[in-house]
Amino acid sequence: MNFIIEATLKAVKHLYQTDIAATDINLQETRKEFEGQVTIVTFPFTKFSKKSPEQTGNEIGEYLKNELKEIAAFNVVKGFLNISIADSYWINELYTAILPDDFAVIKPNGKKVMVEYSSPNTNKPLHLGHVRNNLLGFSVSEILSAAGYEVIKANLVNDRGIHICKSMLAWQKFGNGETPESSGLKGDHLVGKYYVIFDKEYKKQIEELKAAGQTEDEAKKNAPLIKEAQEMLLKWEAGDEEVISLWKTMNSWVYAGFADTYKKLGVTFDKFYYESDTYLLGKDIVDEGLAKGVFFKKEDGSVWIDLTAEGLDEKLVLRSDGTSVYMTQDMGTAQLKYNDYHMDKSIYVVGNEQDYHFKVLFTILNKLGKDGANGLYHLSYGMVDLPSGKMKSREGTVVDADDLMAEMEKTAKEQTDATGKVDGFSEEDKQQLYHIIGMGALKYFLLKVDPKKRLLFDPNESVDFQGHTGPFIQYTHARIRSVLNRAAIDEQGQEAYPALADEERDLIVTLTQFPEIIKSAAESYSPAVIANYVYELAKVYNKFYHERSILQAETEIAKQFRLRLSAASGKVINKGMKLLGIEVPERM
Repeated sequence: MNFIIEATLKAVKHLYQTDIAATDINLQETRKEFEGQVTIVTFPFTKFSKKSPEQTGNEIGEYLKNELKEIAAFNVVKGFLNISIADSYWINELYTAILPDDFAVIKPNGKKVMVEYSSPNTNKPLHLGHVRNNLLGFSVSEILSAAGYEVIKANLVNDRGIHICKSMLAWQKFGNGETPESSGLKGDHLVGKYYVIFDKEYKKQIEELKAAGQTEDEAKKNAPLIKEAQEMLLKWEAGDEEVISLWKTMNSWVYAGFADTYKKLGVTFDKFYYESDTYLLGKDIVDEGLAKGVFFKKEDGSVWIDLTAEGLDEKLVLRSDGTSVYMTQDMGTAQLKYNDYHMDKSIYVVGNEQDYHFKVLFTILNKLGKDGANGLYHLSYGMVDLPSGKMKSREGTVVDADDLMAEMEKTAKEQTDATGKVDGFSEEDKQQLYHIIGMGALKYFLLKVDPKKRLLFDPNESVDFQGHTGPFIQYTHARIRSVLNRAAIDEQGQEAYPALADEERDLIVTLTQFPEIIKSAAESYSPAVIANYVYELAKVYNKFYHERSILQAETEIAKQFRLRLSAASGKVINKGMKLLGIEVPERM
């Protein structure tokens, strides 16, 4: 709509002898209850027109109508100038902008961005919280790529530490050599099983020690199992061959399990980092911070940074015994990632319980003057709840990602079979469709909400074919494919279309917004912007489909035009859903 902005600049200059900037013009989409497609807010212009907002709007409207053939009419409501753009403009947009292959293809901007997401622990399977993380990270990566960035999808795996040793120790004591092959369990589930066993046995020991007169805190520290796990961690750090060998074996089981889950989820990574390689990093940065006077040493030898002036508090960056804390590792890992890729932006997809940690980390790296520190961003997201309450991990009541996906496919099967529309499908096609619908339902439900908001995931609601859901949009795409399969588009003919019906115009207007929607989603790191746009587009298409006959159109020209409009809608729905990591079926 740049032509309207340019003409408005001229109008203000001509009518009021005033030069203003393009940024002073506030263009909005016209509200549904008024005539028009584009609205100019006229209140800011009254200071130099010296007239009421209505009069100012009428004068600018008259000028634009006389100067621009694209403007068919205008109306003024209080301080809002609503402009109706001529049908010829929208028809031309469909043919010259939307239908060509390069529609919404944004040129590379020469900038590099890393999106770090997933970051699982190798002591248990992925759960519902990880699902939101993975889907967010993957979708934001796809959106940034579509917006012209070179994107590196990174996964920092937490593959070491006391939690891993708990699973290893429980397997050693209670496992009887059990393997994924012998048990028939996925590797991550098998290792997770021993994490739960450790916790149960540890709790038993705590109760025994309490019965013998120890306090809760003493019992937690003195339980033999936790002491053995701590000893195992020290052996791992010392490079003990037997411990390292078991660690490698059990982690390999977990990675095989994760790979399977990632594949089902449809997420991928370009680079894996492992905490076992990075946990010692960052100590050189502590030395650098001391030399620069950014950090200070306390009497016990521990190293701190004082961030009270930044509204934060004092933060430990190195313990008195010289060992790292998480902050030390994260400083080192940030440096490592920057050294590897020299990216302009680095995005961390991590839950909102870590908000404070990342504020501190980014402030430290900025105070140290680190390269890339200005490009750091924490994409914080809220917890996912199920109707039955919050997820837990160690008690074995966690909502497992694999179980959740299986449940989604089952729900999709029940809902789809109830429609009676898949009776002619082969068994293989049906299974594929249940997977596409189930995963589409899950992904869309988790991505349509602003990432920062906590959400309640309802599996049944997410598969509703008539609701604000992925399956509703998938069904719309299948409907479009069905129309296009029943009639051929005449590639030669683009005959002049006499006048647009309201539903046709609304559909073209909605389609033209797609490139700006991609940019907006990229700027806000929010797949919800894409998700809600595609839903709106599906609704507008369905209204057009119900109100205007396509295959039985009144003329061949109308039929061809509506087929093209359907093809354009299908293309944009497909591309939009792809940015969310969602497949759209050809038929349903």
